Amino acid sequence: MSITSYDFQTVENVKNWIGGQWVDAASGAQLEVLNPRHGKVMTHVALSAKEDVEAAVQAAKAAFPAWKATPMKERAQILYRAKAIMERDLKELAWLISHENGKTYEESIASVAKGIECTEFGCSVPNIPTGGISFVSRGVTCETHHEALGVCAGVVPFNFPFMVPLWMLPQALVAGNTFVLKPSEQVPIGVSRLATIFKEAGLPDGVFNVVNGTKEVVESLCDHPEIKAMAFVGSTRVAKLVYTRGAQTGRRMLCLGGAKNHLIVVPDAEVEMASTDIVRSFTGCAGQRCMAASAMVAVGKVDHIINAVVEKARNLKLGYDMGAIITEASLKRITGYIELAEKAGAKVLLDGRGATVKDAETGYWLAPTILEVTPDMPAYTDEIFGPVLSIVRVKTLDEALALENAHEYGNGGSIYTSSGSTARYAASRINAGMIGINIGVPVPREPYTFGGWEHSKFGHGDITGIDGYYFWTRPRKITTKWALQPDATWMS
Repeated sequence: MSITSYDFQTVENVKNWIGGQWVDAASGAQLEVLNPRHGKVMTHVALSAKEDVEAAVQAAKAAFPAWKATPMKERAQILYRAKAIMERDLKELAWLISHENGKTYEESIASVAKGIECTEFGCSVPNIPTGGISFVSRGVTCETHHEALGVCAGVVPFNFPFMVPLWMLPQALVAGNTFVLKPSEQVPIGVSRLATIFKEAGLPDGVFNVVNGTKEVVESLCDHPEIKAMAFVGSTRVAKLVYTRGAQTGRRMLCLGGAKNHLIVVPDAEVEMASTDIVRSFTGCAGQRCMAASAMVAVGKVDHIINAVVEKARNLKLGYDMGAIITEASLKRITGYIELAEKAGAKVLLDGRGATVKDAETGYWLAPTILEVTPDMPAYTDEIFGPVLSIVRVKTLDEALALENAHEYGNGGSIYTSSGSTARYAASRINAGMIGINIGVPVPREPYTFGGWEHSKFGHGDITGIDGYYFWTRPRKITTKWALQPDATWMS
């Protein structure tokens, strides 16, 4: 694909990838795919149903025995080749993601780079001791092997079309599983390109399959008896539904939901670092990421930092420093929160409504918006998923921690301070799975794992790193004795 600028361009219609072949949905139905920057249809995607899921699962099931029998080192070599292809085609992949998702080109480069990092970790798994063997008694050993589950599935969101699939696939595939992936119907192109990358890298047909569609595809994956494990990333509302439906079948489920990440700012925070990081955190990817800092808790006299945040956000160039909102419906929902807060008495410190971009004919745009709110306002309680920062004022750090800990989400939380003792005090008390100290987007680098707490995650373990490998495998324990021993124990 030859996209090399923000100029509008159409691409070929997106089909399903099943058993190493591009196929239309059995019904022939399609959905429009919009370019958010221009608000125009850039392609169409297959609208699949239960029979399409069945075809993908059967292809994955047929491929499983041979793929499981392939030595792990050989599976990893395919991931190495896929990683090299991603690096070779980095710019092309970034432009594709920018067009289907609305991110800036630089943000898209970063998201592909993170996907490559996740793939790199998958390549390393064969060199990590994941099992173990011990002498537990005279002449007796115990050992553990982690083995593939079979056909696995994943459902991924619109906000990171290329990266989030690579939270799942490297560990699942290197473990010996086969996979059926459902991308967001809003951004199907990146996953389709991923299928061609794996094909070029030598992945056998049927090991990786893509079924496009909407709710019916997700429900069919949850219900299918051949799927042994399933992961989901999206909103908390849907994560709960998917987790409940899938877990009823007895399979393992890991579903990541929403967030309302808090930034706690105390008076001794370094102004330039704090204000720069806060702006990057709440405006990056137009705030459409689960690690966006959407709630700032201002402790005491920090107006100098708030003023710096407002000025830096005001000076961002829309369309280049910050991308578009994914759909018109999302834009209306986000601006609805702003309007509701304003009517309830919130102070609008920076208003991004009505913004446009000169080189985009229409598109879905909202410039950075900063509100000063109270904790009972939906702008504070709800995940807005847009470039909106809601500021709540408190007098003490303990009040800030209590406010953060009372929230239903527990994905990420950060503190800005120049004091090591203050940082340690807060970091050990913030109720979140990922903590930042003077870091606005506290996403762990590989091999550390990604995952939140509370209503930000349903299931056990994290989705990346070694936790991801353990999720897609099951331990087999083997106890061995080769000769009669002179002493008797309960193991005799």
